[in-house]
Amino acid sequence: MSRKRDRDVAGVLLDRHGTTYAAEAGIRMRDTPQPLYQLLVLALLLSARIRASVAVAAARELFAAGMRTPRSMAEATWQQRVDALGEGGYRRYDERTATQLGSGATLLRDSCGGDLRRMRDAADGDPGALSDALQEVPGIGPAGAAIFLREVQGVWPALAPFLDGKALQGAERLGLPQDPDRLAALVPDEDLAAFAAALVRAALDAHVVDDVRDACDACEG
Repeated sequence: MSRKRDRDVAGVLLDRHGTTYAAEAGIRMRDTPQPLYQLLVLALLLSARIRASVAVAAARELFAAGMRTPRSMAEATWQQRVDALGEGGYRRYDERTATQLGSGATLLRDSCGGDLRRMRDAADGDPGALSDALQEVPGIGPAGAAIFLREVQGVWPALAPFLDGKALQGAERLGLPQDPDRLAALVPDEDLAAFAAALVRAALDAHVVDDVRDACDACEG
């Protein structure tokens, strides 16, 4: 694929499918403790074997119920967490996840005052070290850590470009470069988090790939 074709495909993908999962969940991303914690909650929910739309809906319900910070999540009862997850349709894993959310909130409140920027600073901006630290939070495994890092690069640009295996899988399906630096160069720096989310959608949904290809073919025609 030519460089121009790569840029065209990336542009169409970003334009048609470039919404971060954080934005879908109603999180207004900023480099402040509350949205960063909400993103971690969303990453935990998304990392389960469940539809992304269900995870996003469950996150919205948790936040609507007031569980937006480690303190409020820890102070909520287990049943309140279960009920909010259920309202979002997150029923298969609701009881275990409710427990993990409570334990994780307590750990973050006690270890870093609920401020994930302290965890970032302790990792000295190293994505590998930060991933390891995130995985100490109950419910956050390699997939959850990757989701968090993929989305947070929009407000933590020192981590960029962070394009994990799932994003690269989407790039492969679209015929785009597999090298993260070459891939990231196809879009403006400020769009990297949205581009990564769009690539993940391409990896998860063949209809996204078909939509982008059809749109690109129509433009060329």
